[in-house]
Amino acid sequence: QVQLVESGGGAVEAGGSLRLSCAASGRTFSNYAMGWFRQSAGKEREFVAAVVWNGGTTYYADSVKGRFTISRDNAKNTVYLQMNSLKPEDTAVYYCARHRSGSYTLLAAYNYWGQGTQVTVSS
Repeated sequence: QVQLVESGGGAVEAGGSLRLSCAASGRTFSNYAMGWFRQSAGKEREFVAAVVWNGGTTYYADSVKGRFTISRDNAKNTVYLQMNSLKPEDTAVYYCARHRSGSYTLLAAYNYWGQGTQVTVSS
């Protein structure tokens, strides 16, 4: 069974930075692409970023492009999301997920999810 555990969330002021981490259990972490999604109050969960198995290609939602960076360390079974220039609209619970198949931007393409970590950005 795969377990994903996010950490690094918190409260920051607009313009600040946070780095989220997602630690994965299991030996096959490096075989899979990984993604970050977020869900704010009253809204559907949405795609934020994804990284392929070796870190060579990344994908971003337009809303975070140029501000967020996804990366991974396969030796540590960990994927990261560096978030800079944070805005109040980035406030959400952030989830990491392991990709199964299909488009990296779709929730249905992922079959394992973490519990989430709260990010709150004040103005």
